[in-house]
Amino acid sequence: MIDTSAFQGKTAAYYTLGCKLNFSETSTFGRLLQDMGVRTACKGEVADICIINTCSVTEVADHKCRQAIHRMVRENPGAFVVVTGCYAQLKPETVSDIEGVDLVLGANEKADLIQYLSEAWSGGKPENRQPECHTEKTKDIRTFAPSCSRGNRTRYFLKVQDGCDYFCTYCTIPYARGFSRNPTIDSLVKQAESAAVEGGKEIVLTGVNIGDFGKTTGEKFLDLVKALDMVSGICRYRISSIEPDLLDDELISYCSQSRAFMPHFHIPLQSGSDEVLKLMHRRYDTSLFTHKVKLIKVLMPEAFIGVDVMVGTRGERQEYFEDTYKFLETLDISQLHVFPYSERPGTQALKIPYIVSDKDKKLRSERLLDLSDKKTHAFYEHFIGTEAEVLFEKAVRGKAMHGFTKNYIRVELPPSPDNDKFDNQIVKVRLGGFNYDKTALKAIL
Repeated sequence: MIDTSAFQGKTAAYYTLGCKLNFSETSTFGRLLQDMGVRTACKGEVADICIINTCSVTEVADHKCRQAIHRMVRENPGAFVVVTGCYAQLKPETVSDIEGVDLVLGANEKADLIQYLSEAWSGGKPENRQPECHTEKTKDIRTFAPSCSRGNRTRYFLKVQDGCDYFCTYCTIPYARGFSRNPTIDSLVKQAESAAVEGGKEIVLTGVNIGDFGKTTGEKFLDLVKALDMVSGICRYRISSIEPDLLDDELISYCSQSRAFMPHFHIPLQSGSDEVLKLMHRRYDTSLFTHKVKLIKVLMPEAFIGVDVMVGTRGERQEYFEDTYKFLETLDISQLHVFPYSERPGTQALKIPYIVSDKDKKLRSERLLDLSDKKTHAFYEHFIGTEAEVLFEKAVRGKAMHGFTKNYIRVELPPSPDNDKFDNQIVKVRLGGFNYDKTALKAIL
């Protein structure tokens, strides 16, 4: 049993880096502490407890994690500081050596973060305390920390899977998150039902490799999708990201006819060169990827398709990048998420001899980002003047209110004292022209 009396009246500050999965987990930590009487610290308020959930997908991410930890320690003198997440799992000694850090928890231990915090903190922070560090080896990471929370957002994020068995040559995530694992469909349906009772209307399915769902329960991702589609009260579901080889045709077909799964897909490509895909140890080629995109567009012509692309990976010669550019140019997709390759210690990519310069990585990124802008603007322009249902999210006072259509077009509603009534409501609007920075279409009520 956890003694909650020591936590009553305390405050906590949270900082999250990385993916939607991390944000979902942090939000769950916050909810658990709130149930124990811990209030989220206001902006500028010194917190009693700090929790930093880290990322380690790139070298830049590692640097941002260290910066975030130092900043949280500096801005919250005397606070009990807990660091968890991927960077904590991969570099626990580095993290624990940072002055001010009290507790470091790896991927296996984050499921019991509240228990570890309670045992280590016990209502205070003794002087000259040595930091505690709890991590397991990758092969021993087996726990699954449930998470279905919205934090300060309208949409809920439901964690359906964790870990990855793919071991792509450039990636450290399997080492940071462990092997693929998941809870039961029944348990996830119950979490979705709870979200509906709380007033949730949209749920985003998150995980590391969600299409791999079922490894630990013998169930299938498609079965999960069908079960969630039956949950009364949830109007919208989105699949956050799914590998092209796991996005099977039957799943696409079901989503096209489902009650609540939106015409919105995010599919990691990484490279449009088959030669580079082989170097990356990806499990598909450009032909398969093309088939998936075309099938989506045949069954759901208005679907939004986002695509991850990595530039400058080892082995990506200039001609291979040009292949990628031409391939993406011809695909009927809506947006590119572009990021430069980053050297990660211990990965197989370091054995590939051809190295792309930082200058070329930047130039390639800029070209693809320009292509992405053109595709996104063209996609948005197609819907100007049409009607759409938008789920609006609470706006900061005095700021424009934003929301998304079924097919993930960002919509902006100008500031108004009456806007609060639209928070977490699905509203039919007419889509006007672009806003001032072309990041959204204007809503006409």
